[in-house]
Amino acid sequence: MPDIKSEAGLRDRAILELFFSSGMRISELVALDADQLSFLSDKNPERTFELSIVGKGQHVRTIFISPRAAGWLRQYLSQRSDVSKPLFVNTRSRDLERRRLSVRYIQKMISKCAVLAGLSKKVTPHTLRHTYATDLLAHGADLRSVQELLGHKNVSTTQIYTHVTNKRLRDIHEKFHSGNDIKNK
Repeated sequence: MPDIKSEAGLRDRAILELFFSSGMRISELVALDADQLSFLSDKNPERTFELSIVGKGQHVRTIFISPRAAGWLRQYLSQRSDVSKPLFVNTRSRDLERRRLSVRYIQKMISKCAVLAGLSKKVTPHTLRHTYATDLLAHGADLRSVQELLGHKNVSTTQIYTHVTNKRLRDIHEKFHSGNDIKNK
């Protein structure tokens, strides 16, 4: 995990939390501006927030931000020492026009955090999006809802996430299907 004692560390933690909470694409995340999160002034620790974003193909979709992610975003914004338009900024850059974090920076940061966490598998921003979708499906969300949450045009794109839930379904089948109790004669 990032060192949350620094502004950059808080920013990186907020990014990780937002990715897992929302299932955003990396391009959607880097395009966020700080003024889009004005709803965070509502400090209700139980509230899930909605945010309309412009996604792939310039389609507007709604994402949801968990209370946990909202808390990290609030902490990050309260520590920010500037008033730049972009939500996630390079803390070292003095050029206000070029402060928005790049896709490449976020990719490297996520990869570094995965290594520090002891993960042997390569982790990318898309891995976090995949984890978001898999988590929803594993907890009972239907495929059509996950499709909408991810902003997929076709359900076939979303179906790639079902392979993980197939194991859960197999376990349910083995546990509850009466055919498993019939002995071969």
